[in-house]
Amino acid sequence: MHIEPGLVDGTKILLSYATATAALAYTAKLAWDMVRSNSVQALLLRSVVATALVFAFFEVFPHHPVGVSEVHLILGTTLLLIFGAAPAAIGLAAGLLVQSLFFAPQDLPQYGMNVTTLLVPLFATAVLARRVIPADMAYVDLSYAQTFKLSVAYQGGIVLWVGFWAIYGHGVGAENLASIGSFGAAYMTVVLLEPLIDLAVLAAAKSWRRLQGSAVLERRVYQAA
Repeated sequence: MHIEPGLVDGTKILLSYATATAALAYTAKLAWDMVRSNSVQALLLRSVVATALVFAFFEVFPHHPVGVSEVHLILGTTLLLIFGAAPAAIGLAAGLLVQSLFFAPQDLPQYGMNVTTLLVPLFATAVLARRVIPADMAYVDLSYAQTFKLSVAYQGGIVLWVGFWAIYGHGVGAENLASIGSFGAAYMTVVLLEPLIDLAVLAAAKSWRRLQGSAVLERRVYQAA
């Protein structure tokens, strides 16, 4: 989902700085809330692990350019369910930054757009999760239908943001809209795969109960709210 250089340029790119600042500020709020309710050690540990995973998603996992952007297997809902909203958001922002700084410096000017595109759908998915997942259900007991709804929300949000940046930068010409459509169609195929990965990871966690109570995993993985 990397926004390509030149898609949004000039003074228009200032909007991305504002949206990224807002997204990162909300991430800081989530982090502070987690420190107050859990511990700073848990936040740091989960954030480091999430950052390493996100870097792998971007740099190691297969990714292909399609239309206005690239199709990546970004397991946002997996990170959210396993680590919680704050570590997932920090991991996405930090993993993207590491990848941009050391492996794709040409993407640094687009960092604001990219981080907004990753984080805002994550926040929306976290809100949806509270509605979709009953309070008396542990995450290890989730169904495919429940994880599918979360995946649609997250991946669909990414597609919408990429489409917004493309239209904001290049308008509503037929060629631009066709490129957005081809990207969206390709990206939404991830929706079919991500819930299966979520369930596989949660099944592994369910069979490895020794991690219950560990600082590395979100409490809801094993416990009801």
